[in-house]
Amino acid sequence: MPPLMILRRVGRSRPGSAPPAPGRARPGPAGSALAPSATAPTRCRAIAALVTACATALGATPGASAAEHRARTGADTRDTYRHAPADTPADRAHRDFLDHGPGISVMTAAHRGQWRKAPENSLAALRAAFADGAEIVEADIRLTKDGVPVLMHDATVDRTTDGTGRVADLSYARLRALRLREGLGGPQAMLTAHRVPTLAEAMRAARTSGLVNLDQAWKDREAVWRVLVETGTVRNGLFKSAAPVPEVRAFRARHPDALYMHLVDDTNAASVTEFGTDRPPAFEVVFDDVGDAVADAAFLRGLRSTGRVWINSMRDALAARYTDEASLIAPARGWATLIGVHGASILQTDNVEELETYLATGVAGAVPPGAVRVQAEDYAPGGEGTGYHDVDAGNRGDGPGRPGEDVDVCDLDGAVAVCWMRGSEWLAYEVDVPQSGRYTLKARVSSPYSPAGTYRVAVDGNAPGPPVTVAGTTSHQAFALQDSGQTRQLTQGRHTLRLSLDEAAFQNWNLDHLQLEPVGT
Repeated sequence: MPPLMILRRVGRSRPGSAPPAPGRARPGPAGSALAPSATAPTRCRAIAALVTACATALGATPGASAAEHRARTGADTRDTYRHAPADTPADRAHRDFLDHGPGISVMTAAHRGQWRKAPENSLAALRAAFADGAEIVEADIRLTKDGVPVLMHDATVDRTTDGTGRVADLSYARLRALRLREGLGGPQAMLTAHRVPTLAEAMRAARTSGLVNLDQAWKDREAVWRVLVETGTVRNGLFKSAAPVPEVRAFRARHPDALYMHLVDDTNAASVTEFGTDRPPAFEVVFDDVGDAVADAAFLRGLRSTGRVWINSMRDALAARYTDEASLIAPARGWATLIGVHGASILQTDNVEELETYLATGVAGAVPPGAVRVQAEDYAPGGEGTGYHDVDAGNRGDGPGRPGEDVDVCDLDGAVAVCWMRGSEWLAYEVDVPQSGRYTLKARVSSPYSPAGTYRVAVDGNAPGPPVTVAGTTSHQAFALQDSGQTRQLTQGRHTLRLSLDEAAFQNWNLDHLQLEPVGT
């Protein structure tokens, strides 16, 4: 059997534009779960993977899948990469979603939209996700008191808006008056000018841009279906559920044009067999351990033979700790293994741009040219009073701290970070600067609080600089790289940085890494 090649095509082609050229895949380093290519034509965003072992494990079926795709769409999958269709990104996303044949691209699904740039489940987050390369945006659907489908994850509006109460108890007019909070929300997240959108508004915004995964919509599926019909976006909406198979069959029989994906875990794995030959075109697979039945190679091979496999990489429990954050440390700890071993052909992510970069280049979490990065947990040796000062005894976190030392290290869904940071604590780091010049210091941090704290930096034993405010990121799991706004002239060679937390200031934030970046180069 030929190796399974999962490609990422060039970014959205305009109607009538020249077709993209697929990159060339090559085997990767020994021990890697997946081997992305670093070589590609200039106009191609390269390759996500070439995995011979994956082909053996997952057993793609070229003939059947291509025939099925032509029957469903009238398109020939053999021409997918040779001729860019003169249509919209949404049309191409719809066609790609139905294609499960050899050489398919890995599709990106943006969890609650691009919430790093706009409030979750907002129109701006939806548009930003598509603009950043996602083919699918996940949106959470709830009905207001007067039956209007709107975008809202929680049963209440408390976390994401300036209001309170259950969505089901609020009229649409009342809901529309509320303002959305930035990012993932929370009581200290800044209010924005964005409002809670209706599903109709979201679908119109997505009509030519991509697909919308209609999460939490199954219980109100008929009301949601009416919105899709009214907005002319039946091809854009993706229903999903873990409902009993007869219930799903009835819905699909009533609405044969509806896109549907079935969610499976170990509690309902048998539903795959129950569908018989009339399987949905995709399955969302959730497993918190690689020993789960649904994570078994034979089970996944069966899913891949007839449809797409959707896997979530946002949190530890969704895919056995193969997460976005772990991927940024090493792709084999996340995306590479989900694609190469577990057969994911759709990845839902909280890191849209980073995943897109990985699918294009095979590189994740790259250090910028000329920059130096030091992980927060890699503080200087010597123990208390030399490498660090911590006010609490022992490691209060759940991460891989140093035995016998007191620095708190947490594992936040794959991000290994110094946590439980408190006033008067400090950490020392040894940094090798590659070239003399002026550098700015950046810190990748997270916190639901705003402001989250302050720190000062001293270099080579000199007096510390002015305080740097750590801005809130709306969640302990939402890491962001923040510029200190301070630059220093550094000579080539080793330097010691000491990061200290002001004792009098409020401190409750997490530090993933520090980064020195050259200025003006």
